[in-house]
Amino acid sequence: MKQNHFFFILILAMSLTGCGLSAEQSATMTAMAWTPTPAPTATQDLIQLGSITEIDQYLSKMSSFGLFSGSVLIAHQGDVLLSQGYGLADREQKLSNIPKTRFRIGSLTKQFTAMAILILQVQGKLQVQDFICSYIADCPAAWEDITIHHLLTHTSGIGEIYLWKDYNRTKATPTSPEQLLARLRSLPMDFQPGERYSYSNSGYILLGYIIEQISGQSYEAFLQQAIFTPLNMHDTGVDHNINEVAVGYADQYSTEPADFVDASTEHGAGALYSTVEDLFLWDRALYTEQLVPRAQLEQMFTPHVTIPNRGGATYGYGWRFMNEDGRPVIEHTGMINGFVSIITRYPEDQIVIIILSNQQDNRVDNIRGTISKKLFGED
Repeated sequence: MKQNHFFFILILAMSLTGCGLSAEQSATMTAMAWTPTPAPTATQDLIQLGSITEIDQYLSKMSSFGLFSGSVLIAHQGDVLLSQGYGLADREQKLSNIPKTRFRIGSLTKQFTAMAILILQVQGKLQVQDFICSYIADCPAAWEDITIHHLLTHTSGIGEIYLWKDYNRTKATPTSPEQLLARLRSLPMDFQPGERYSYSNSGYILLGYIIEQISGQSYEAFLQQAIFTPLNMHDTGVDHNINEVAVGYADQYSTEPADFVDASTEHGAGALYSTVEDLFLWDRALYTEQLVPRAQLEQMFTPHVTIPNRGGATYGYGWRFMNEDGRPVIEHTGMINGFVSIITRYPEDQIVIIILSNQQDNRVDNIRGTISKKLFGED
């Protein structure tokens, strides 16, 4: 689940407090991020059946060379253009990947955690500017100035849980939210809240804990009731190692599964599994107000903070923003032992590319880039 640093040049501006944006600039950025009903474009002229056939052939070739194993879905304005599995979900059993194969999605979990927070805000149970100590018993003094917004935007300053001294020893062991909280309390602060961006799994684990404290339900139960059931995402949930998820491998040569990481140690930062078909339902819902009103969607898709040294990349709530060849892009990647995932959305054209892989390497982002070029006739 550790962040996979795949970025392109971006031109969106930073809107975090202190950036000096005018009201007009902020409104422009919000309009770029939120596109519920895009105007007709020439995209349908660019996407030809031939390009989809070419993409399928390319993915099949990559799979035959052992360079890709997983499932891919491409859709345009709600029409699925490609939904296909490649390679094996289980190498020992010779089970093929298919569109309904379940994969662990690592940090794609974060966008669902962010949505859960916004749903609780709509319910009047919190505000994103609330201080987190309002919801955490025995809150450390160093956390007193941290808000939920800081956690959502990776600007809290809390140290990274993967650097906890016993992480490697305990990563495969079932862990309670209280145990996770105790570990987080022991971490030093890296900087003052709001001072800068630093990708933080710790922050999203804390968000998962806050969701449980406020809702009175487990993180898993709340997401199931508030998101997965309403969207008919029947193949998405917390991985309990009994959910018929594909076997994750370290590379193309592995015959044994990658080192196991128990989902309970990832919590709101990376505990989920899903399928390309379920994530397509998620993508479609984000163009509507089915889960939350537009005001909350605007909060999710507003570029709140600039990501350092990434060409102007920005981050909202669980999503990253960039500009690719003149097209605004909303994206996130995920990685957890044996799995790599990416969802890339082109909101102006309502195009989505979803790739879930059970082979952990860095080719997935390159594959996504190749798919995009072929899709837009630029290859």
